[in-house]
Amino acid sequence: MNAGYTLATARRILTQLRHDRRTVALMVLLPSLLLILLRFVFNSELVFSATAPALLAVFPFAIMFIVTSITTLRERTTATLERLMTMPIGKFDLLFGYAIAFGMVAVLQVLVAAGISLTWLGLEIGGSVWLLLLIAVLDALLGTALGLLASAFARTEFQAVQFMPAIVMPQILLCGLFAPREAMTPVLEWLSNIMPLSYAVDALTQVTHSSDIDGALVRNLLIVAGCAVLALVLGSATLRRRTP
Repeated sequence: MNAGYTLATARRILTQLRHDRRTVALMVLLPSLLLILLRFVFNSELVFSATAPALLAVFPFAIMFIVTSITTLRERTTATLERLMTMPIGKFDLLFGYAIAFGMVAVLQVLVAAGISLTWLGLEIGGSVWLLLLIAVLDALLGTALGLLASAFARTEFQAVQFMPAIVMPQILLCGLFAPREAMTPVLEWLSNIMPLSYAVDALTQVTHSSDIDGALVRNLLIVAGCAVLALVLGSATLRRRTP
């Protein structure tokens, strides 16, 4: 990897996003708006505090997945990536540049959502706020990495959107948000155990109720981060070096 190429790629993506205000608004504000809606649907700070931490993992994960997959696919279909691959820039320089750019947006997204939840909406947690933010950011980065990977298997933006129910929705349904994972049938519990979103939700749930940093929490964080890196590595295999 070349740090200069990686940062140049990140700057290029951020410049493009700066000129697409609707996309930026979608990524940064939509999770907060959904959490505000949820707060007034429940009309109870107690119920909101019990469910919001898990949704701080789900909302950024889903939104970053779909925005990243469509944005990257657009660069594939317009031959931007093919032209870049005729240059000395490496595959990892490209993908990690994308990850850095979208990751910075993800950090802003999570900061806004968590800030609104902890102040205005009355979210209360038993653990560290900074740890809560770290887990939520890792989950948004996971959505970004999976979106980059999914873009390689789509030919149109409509196909990219179709990966949402194929990749994101099963993880949301099986992550323990709607029912405890240990109460599921053995097959569904096994499936939930191989889905990274489950570990992000477990980590956020633990931070909500306890300030302890134990082995289970560290393991969950490493799994989420490891899956994000693995998705980027697999995504690099979909890029083909071109000769000028």
